[in-house]
Amino acid sequence: MIPSVGFISLGCPKATVDSERLLTRLRADGYRIAPDYATADLIIINTCGFIDDAVAESLDTIGEALDACDQVMVTGCLGARGAMIRDAYPNLLAITGPEQDDQLMEALYRHLPPPEHPSGRLTPPQGVKLTPAHSAYIKISEGCDHLCSFCVIPSLRGPLRSRPIGEVLEEAQRLVDNGVRELMVIAQDTSAYGRDSKHQLDFWGGRPLRTDITSLAQVLGEIAPWVRLHYIYPYPSVDQLIPLMAQELILPYLDMPLQHAHPAILRAMRRPAAAERMLEKLANWREQCPTLAIRSTFIVGFPGETEAEFEHLLEFLTEAQLDRVGCFAYSPVTGAAANALPDQVPERIKQERLAQLMQHQAKISRAKLRDRIGQELLVMIDRVEPDRCFARSHADAPEIDGEVIIPGTWDVTPGDFILARITESKEHDLIGEPADYDVR
Repeated sequence: MIPSVGFISLGCPKATVDSERLLTRLRADGYRIAPDYATADLIIINTCGFIDDAVAESLDTIGEALDACDQVMVTGCLGARGAMIRDAYPNLLAITGPEQDDQLMEALYRHLPPPEHPSGRLTPPQGVKLTPAHSAYIKISEGCDHLCSFCVIPSLRGPLRSRPIGEVLEEAQRLVDNGVRELMVIAQDTSAYGRDSKHQLDFWGGRPLRTDITSLAQVLGEIAPWVRLHYIYPYPSVDQLIPLMAQELILPYLDMPLQHAHPAILRAMRRPAAAERMLEKLANWREQCPTLAIRSTFIVGFPGETEAEFEHLLEFLTEAQLDRVGCFAYSPVTGAAANALPDQVPERIKQERLAQLMQHQAKISRAKLRDRIGQELLVMIDRVEPDRCFARSHADAPEIDGEVIIPGTWDVTPGDFILARITESKEHDLIGEPADYDVR
């Protein structure tokens, strides 16, 4: 009987990559991956511990798994706070933190040994993926060197540790060789890539390359049809990425979490506090690359945020004209420095500001979508239904942004690129029709 492991992955895309790595090891060792609790001999949960809501979800999931199976192991970000988990659930078989795959597998071998002669050792060359076959996340570094007062990621994940550029490119080539058409580059701080190694030289295909985000993006653009950058911190190095986007070597898409716009709040957050310069940068980038799409996230109700500072943020959004915006009401995170700041904002006001900001940005986003009516956009097909298909343009990251919906029955498959003529816009999505099938 082949031992069966249930696997639950929680949290952000960076955790998804960790889960894919662990699932690949499980498959390589001959374990069967159980589709549900009922068929699992043991359950592994890759947890998230970034904000208190994520902690609560992780703890609830652990409890649910223990109700269904008496053999449960925990790993991931929340695993770095093992004592707290053990207090809540003393019957767990093992608790490991981020990047402790070997310790997790050793514990698994003790409690559920792999088959002696496994029949499942063959795994896909690209490893086990949790994303569709035509897209994949590729993590380029671990940890973070920033000390943002609202965040505990450095204490959970440690300092920045960049992967060698040759290793990243080998993984990218392997993914593309096995059908991936969109590479989504992720890290806690993507634009810091290589800073910890002082941008040392590495080799790929006999080619000497500096370990930095610009060099990486340029070569990735030569490997994959689409390369999308996530979690770009607003360093000066971003200026070097915009020409690559203008040349269509990488997608003209910036996922840049700015968090706020008022200098006083940014200083309290320990973030760059130059919103006016950011507006100048946005204008400059758009001049160089008119198709540039920009997504950002913001926090409202941060300790000490006044009504005037919140209004300043709304004015910034009006000026910035960002394509997509996510927003969170500030939530204290256990261990974060911001917890000790004075003038905590009442929850009612946080929620009011959250609703007001999202309503304010919705008008901007709707107008920008309307501006696309009549345009022809290169889109990638994500999924196909009998009466319509769903695609994404360069401005749409999967599961984050909108989609391009193409009504009708078309001879396309996921991963295909077609040219779509936009005919209508909705709240978050665009409606289109094929303008050209054989684009790429």
